Amino acid sequence: MKSSLYPPVSLPNLLLAIVLVVTSFVLLSATIHRSSYLSSVPSVEPPPERAWPMVWASYSNEPPEPKYFQEAGNTLEMSHYDIRFFQGVIPYSQHREVLQHLIRSYLSIMASLKMETWIAHGTLLGWWWNGRIMPWDYDLDVQVSLHTMEHMAKQFNQTLHEWRYTTDEGGEGVHEIKKTYLLDVNPNYSEMKRRQGMNVIDARWVDVDTGMFVDITALAERNPVLEPGIWSCKNFHQYRTHNIWPLKETRFEGVKAKVPLDHERILVAEYGEKSLVLTEWEGTPLE
Repeated sequence: MKSSLYPPVSLPNLLLAIVLVVTSFVLLSATIHRSSYLSSVPSVEPPPERAWPMVWASYSNEPPEPKYFQEAGNTLEMSHYDIRFFQGVIPYSQHREVLQHLIRSYLSIMASLKMETWIAHGTLLGWWWNGRIMPWDYDLDVQVSLHTMEHMAKQFNQTLHEWRYTTDEGGEGVHEIKKTYLLDVNPNYSEMKRRQGMNVIDARWVDVDTGMFVDITALAERNPVLEPGIWSCKNFHQYRTHNIWPLKETRFEGVKAKVPLDHERILVAEYGEKSLVLTEWEGTPLE
């Protein structure tokens, strides 16, 4: 009897070999299938900004956050009109005049109502340069404390305010013009968290003739136990108490105004040191 060239194979070893072969085949098939699937998936553009509440809700237990203030559109220009009062885009030649009367009326009327407020962000940068609105600005920003916002909400929410001024434009000689502005407080102003970012603006001062507005945000000590003296809005701009108070009295666009005490440090933190040096933006010079 001839001897075998292969050693005898026991039944357990045979079964083990079969299992290993089958497992290798399954893993190889899964890899090929996954590679084929991924190559067939089209690239997807990021969702638009207003879709983020739905995206957020799909990854959390929170329902989509309703947005209180609604703008006329999503572009940079259209997003600076309140849709309730939008009558059409203001020509660039008239744009700055509308903003000037917005901020003049706001600052003057808030002072008459004894409500502490100060200019902020790009509006503050315009004040730093020449006490005026930047030529390229679309909007205006001011801040208040949460305490002042509570007073606004309780006493003056949804109130209309008249503003009169004289002008000699239009070929009619010197004549008076009357404007009306709405103080509208977001019902979500007391929410301490940003949530899905749909209500970071706490109130607006709205020109009812055009829909243009002043954004008003409230600063609060959002974690007074662990971070006392740290003030912030819902959009993550943070300040220390001594950065803001005591406020400095000044003038802006020809009327009395207030700015934070440590305004230069605030501007450098938000816009960088070049913001206090460069005299033009995208080719548009300061006046």
